[in-house]
Order: sequence, then structure tokens, then C-alpha cells
Amino acid sequence: MDHTELNNTPVAVKPVDRNYEFVVHTFGCKVNTYDTGLIQKNLTQNGFKNTDNRKSSPVHVLNTCAVTAEATQQAVRLIRKIKSKEPLATVVVTGCAAQVDTGSFENLSGADLVVANSHKGMLPQIIDQYFKKEIKQKVFKSNIFKKEDLESGGGEELSHTRSFLKIQDGCNSFCTFCIIPYARGKSRSIPIAQLVAKINELEKSGIKEVVLTGVHIGDYEDTVMGQNKTLEDLVETVLAKTNIQRFRLSSLEPIELTPRLLNLYKNDRLCAHFHMSIQSANTEVLAQMKRKYTEAEVRNSLNAINAQVTNAYVGMDVIAGFPTETDEQFEDTYKTLSETPWTRLHVFPYSERQGTRAAVLNQIPMMKRKERAQRLRELSLHRLQSEATKQVGSTKKALVLNKLAANNQAVSRDYWNIKLNLTEEKHSQLKNTEVVVKIVSVEVDELDVVLVAEIV
Repeated sequence: MDHTELNNTPVAVKPVDRNYEFVVHTFGCKVNTYDTGLIQKNLTQNGFKNTDNRKSSPVHVLNTCAVTAEATQQAVRLIRKIKSKEPLATVVVTGCAAQVDTGSFENLSGADLVVANSHKGMLPQIIDQYFKKEIKQKVFKSNIFKKEDLESGGGEELSHTRSFLKIQDGCNSFCTFCIIPYARGKSRSIPIAQLVAKINELEKSGIKEVVLTGVHIGDYEDTVMGQNKTLEDLVETVLAKTNIQRFRLSSLEPIELTPRLLNLYKNDRLCAHFHMSIQSANTEVLAQMKRKYTEAEVRNSLNAINAQVTNAYVGMDVIAGFPTETDEQFEDTYKTLSETPWTRLHVFPYSERQGTRAAVLNQIPMMKRKERAQRLRELSLHRLQSEATKQVGSTKKALVLNKLAANNQAVSRDYWNIKLNLTEEKHSQLKNTEVVVKIVSVEVDELDVVLVAEIV
């Protein structure tokens, strides 16, 4: 399906009534958080009003995720819930699920407009023309692999203390379990100079932390004066040409954690926090996934972080029960993870995703997937508790969050959630500032661990 009725150049619109008030519901990853900031910015710059009221708004924009089939169904359920409470509301579906699961929304009566990633930058124009009854079609979608722009300028989703800055979008890897290349297209990057300017702009606006994010940031590339530049060049330049207090990187694969990149963590403005996308620690399973590294490289990367970055927080994504994964292969992954240094696992039982190559392989029974996932989660919680206990007595720099929550009032540079027991008055004074805290104890529940601290 290719819709070309609209000019691909966004144009300013002139809203005339309350129908132009909107709220955005964000699903999925940090890249989507960035994109939500862009959606909010584009709509408000064109005269729309962000109500930030998820319970009642004339226009609901769903920025969807498609990483699993369940992610798409979550959006479908929310649409039905919105329409049951607000039958006259306008529901606009955009994001990754709108791109790859278009039919799930095209035939859903509660979805009024379906605007795929290919057309997401045109949301103000499309919604405006919809209310003016100038368009009759419901779906706006074209070939995502022909999309060249990255729609830069987002990231500042309302109410967030930190800003997510997209440096890259799309992916060229086509891992056998992943639908994302079909949702976001080929890998493409924002120039270093543009990112540096944006970070300096964010600092002037009061942002204290920037998260450099993308679909596959290890693919980052730029050309400066005829020279090819990589992620390491971007990080070096950000450290040299900005004064932002702290920034961190999103997901990396083991072979992307180069000695040069690790060396940059000597500067404490680059937060000692790693999110490693490993998925498995068995070489045969990694090959079936079409990952480009081995068990040895998983071990080497984790050991290198431990040796070179003091008190690093290391989170990792792991899939349990990938198709064809034998009991022996799972035990190999479990053994490797038991023996290597890290802080926390983010465990996902494998979920079949229509349109991927892994979906047609021999599937492991769901019960076994869940059993394996549970074992990994137990391993993770034990490790997290152990690492948290080691923090007691230490001091950290922590950024006080804008929103006062019971167990998450600040985030340390090394990514620990910090509980400060602040009064509302004290929180109001300190929010969005970095303070030095001393860890005095650890609180543990069935799912998480929080460090309790006092301000020094």
C-alpha cells in the first residue's frame, strides 16, 4: 500500500476549536520517548494544545511499539478502552506498529487515523485535514526503506527530568527475531555538529542529563571534512564541546564496546552505566539469531567493563527460549551469566513475531520458555541484591527527578534508583538538581531493589 495523496512537506495549520487539544500515549523504547517529544513539539508548533490528560482529551495519539505481537495488542486494547469512555474522541495511531501491523488498526473501528512511521512527520497536516474533512483515507503509509530523514529535534517529552536524544534510527542487521528494520527502515544518523548544538540547547533549557539513543547506536556514522566518524568520535566531541553535567549511552552490543569507547568513561560526565544487548550467551544460539558475536565476546566485553570502569552498572537484555535453543544451550548461557560481572538482567521469554525468520523455526513450548525466563530473573534479582548491598556506605552524585515517587526520587550517575525520603517542600526545592548522597541502606521487594540515601 502506498499513499501519495499528500505532499510530503509538512505545512503549518491553523486550528480553530477544541478538537485540536491532544495527548500522546507512548509505548516501547527510549527512541519512542524521543519521538513522542518530537510529536508534541510538531503539534504544538502548529497550534495544537497538549492537554497531558490521558483520561480525557479530544485527540489521543498512540505512539506504538511493534517489538512483539503483544506490544501491538496493548495498543489495540488501549484504543478500545479510550473509545468506550470517550466515543467522540479521535484516536490517531502512529509509530512502529502502525508501520508493520497496519491491518490491526485499519480494520479497527476505534482507530480513526493510522499514520505509519513513513508519514509521522506529517501528523499536524494529516490531523488538520481530517477535521476539515479534506481527506477520506484512513491509512497513511509508504515504503519505510525509502525514508531518508530522521525528524530530528524531539526528546523533550513533557514532565521528564532527563532528555532522550536520538542520534540514529533504523537498523541494517535484520536479526531473525526482530521486526524493527521493517518498522524504522535502514540505518541513518544525525550529524555530529547538529547533535552538539542540540545538547547545548538542552543545557540552556535546564536539562541536566541527556541519553544518546537510537535503534542501533553502534551503527552511528557521520562524514566530517571527508572523514568517516563513528560513535566514539561523537562521544569524544560531545565531551569536548558541551558542558552538560551528565550523559549516557543506550544499548550496545559486545563487539561495539571498543577499547577507545571504554577509555572515554574516565570522564565522569559519561555515566558509568551500560545497557548491553546480548540476547544470549551461547554461540550457536547467537548464530541462529544472526547476531555478530560469540559467547567469548560476551564474556570479554563484561570483563573489560569490570576491569576498566569503576563501579559500573551493567544491565543486559536476554531472550529465554529462542526457537531451537536446547536445554544444554540454555544452561551454557546460564553458566556464562553466573560467572561474569554485571548488575541486572532484563529477561524476555521469546515471543513469536509474524514477519520474522525466527517465527517459522521450531518453537519451544511456552511453558519451557517461561521456566527458563524465571530462572534468569531469579539469578538477576540475587545479583541485583548483592550489588546493591555493596553500595551501602558509598557516596554518589544523584539527579533529583521532577516527579516525586515513593521509591524513585533520584537517579545516580551509575543508574541506581535512589530513595531520599524528601518532603514535598524539600523535593520542590531540589528537583532537577544534582546532589551528593550517601547510601545508608537497601530496600528489596519481589521485583526491584532501591538504595536509601541521605543528602550529604
